[in-house]
Amino acid sequence: MQLSEADLLAVERELCRRSLAEFAKRAWHVLEPAAELKWGWALDAICQHLEAVTNGEITRLLMNVPPGSMKSLLTGVIWPAWEWGPRGMPEMRFVGTAHEETLAIRDNRKCRDLIKSEWFQKLWPLELARDLDGKKEFGNVHKGFRQARAFTSMTGVRGDRVILDDPISADNANSAAKLEEARLAFTETLPTRVNSERSAIVVVMQRLNEKDVSGVIMDMGLPYVHLCIPMRFEPARRCTTSIGWSDPRQVEGELMFPERFGEGQVSELEKTLGSYGAAGQLQQRPAPRGGGIIKEAWFRYYTALPRLEFRTIHADTAQKTGEENDYSVFQCWGRSVTGEAVLVDQLRGKWEAPELVVQARAFWHKHKAAEGAPLRSMMVEDKVSGTGLIQTLRREGIPIVPVQRSKDKLSRGYDAAPFIESGNVLLPQDAPWLSDLLAEASTFPGGAHDDQLDPMFDAIQNVQAAPAPKPQAAAPIPMASPFRRK
Repeated sequence: MQLSEADLLAVERELCRRSLAEFAKRAWHVLEPAAELKWGWALDAICQHLEAVTNGEITRLLMNVPPGSMKSLLTGVIWPAWEWGPRGMPEMRFVGTAHEETLAIRDNRKCRDLIKSEWFQKLWPLELARDLDGKKEFGNVHKGFRQARAFTSMTGVRGDRVILDDPISADNANSAAKLEEARLAFTETLPTRVNSERSAIVVVMQRLNEKDVSGVIMDMGLPYVHLCIPMRFEPARRCTTSIGWSDPRQVEGELMFPERFGEGQVSELEKTLGSYGAAGQLQQRPAPRGGGIIKEAWFRYYTALPRLEFRTIHADTAQKTGEENDYSVFQCWGRSVTGEAVLVDQLRGKWEAPELVVQARAFWHKHKAAEGAPLRSMMVEDKVSGTGLIQTLRREGIPIVPVQRSKDKLSRGYDAAPFIESGNVLLPQDAPWLSDLLAEASTFPGGAHDDQLDPMFDAIQNVQAAPAPKPQAAAPIPMASPFRRK
């Protein structure tokens, strides 16, 4: 017997009512019409736990999953539409929040577009409120609404479902100020944004720091059901939740979502992120602070200077010259023809302002006169003693680039670590100051001094930001291959 169109629609409505995953698969063509849907068991797990929130089994849910896992689309876009349509709960009020309001607005608009779509309205006719139809909030005639707010600016909104999606960005994950700002917003503001004791809070995020919001939830022992899906399976950390779900993988290292993230892609991500980034963003277990951010074994060494594309001088000037204060440091760095950052030379000392100018000038002219790759500029932090140095040397015609460091030193150390770990930083094997530099690097951020690391972090950022090197002919002079130090 051939089913009528009405029968087919009834079947589709019932399938979607029973399963958020089935609804998501059917809604995909509306949200991403040009992209192929790839589905895996991890997405089923997210859907099952959101269904448990809908059914009243869970009122506090924390989901830690790697980036690219459809977490925002499933949680902030598809789930609200599912409750309003297939589950017949149009009175539900949603507040969606993220570290940036633009991201919260993005998901708000996608949810509104899905509900307004011809496909959705044909199956679940739902009249939207004409007087509440903006990019930051929209509603329906049953008094349900969905609002978008920045995580730290949630005053004046309340919901039956509060969705917190990535409360802190990867760029700010190691900023003590941003972590504290997120902690205060989560502990003091977010709990007051729910309508009643039956309302739910859903936190969905990748781990970025042991003190991020997930860390706060676990350290405080808050009653959140915790769904944790690392990219690679770790048997000792198998996740099992209160609704009876358990990570189905059996083999250590087995991938979470091979349909979307294959072995080659994951290996490349692990190399790009470095051990600390991969531990947090991929494995959902960020390494604690307190040292070991940069390991001595990660550096490579040379005895004959590699062929360079260009050179720059990076300076870090101390404010005072007391025994307990940091040194002023000048480093000459080059970018090799294969893209590595190569430390050529270093000058370090404690100098008052007049002597600081003398030392900077001499270091510049020393390397300007050296043969080889062009010396482009001297980059100096535009702060305190560095500002005076910039003004003086500019008047002498030296190309000075003022540097404004927008991140704290710890954050910049985490940013530089993957590049160093990948073997892309070369140091001179026989330099007399090498041991002091390595000691600072290996004890950072707990060491007594870190003055040599600031210009190194600047140089690494500069090398990475430069255009990709052009293919080069073989070097015309003999050169020892860079090696790892034993």
